[in-house]
Amino acid sequence: MNVIKSFLQSEINTQDLYDDIMSFITSFHIRNGEFEGNEYIIKKMDQINFIIFPEYKYDNGKREIHSAEVIYREILIKRINEYAIAKGIKVDMVDKKK
Repeated sequence: MNVIKSFLQSEINTQDLYDDIMSFITSFHIRNGEFEGNEYIIKKMDQINFIIFPEYKYDNGKREIHSAEVIYREILIKRINEYAIAKGIKVDMVDKKK
């Protein structure tokens, strides 16, 4: 299973989701934390390292994480922007960290 490819297909499908995800990834003020998408979680370990994984929650409170992928910030931004452009979503090419 290609986690990043599935993440892009599931989460980068509207301008609002793209904007929210990119704001989380590029924010200098968020040093670590989680962004909960429709199906995937983006875990920000620090300013440059992220873990992407699908999370399945059940009514009994349990959750399952079957696979995860660690990705460097610049590669994640590049992959998201490439996918968004292909889907006709307006991309923000400005890196807010700089």
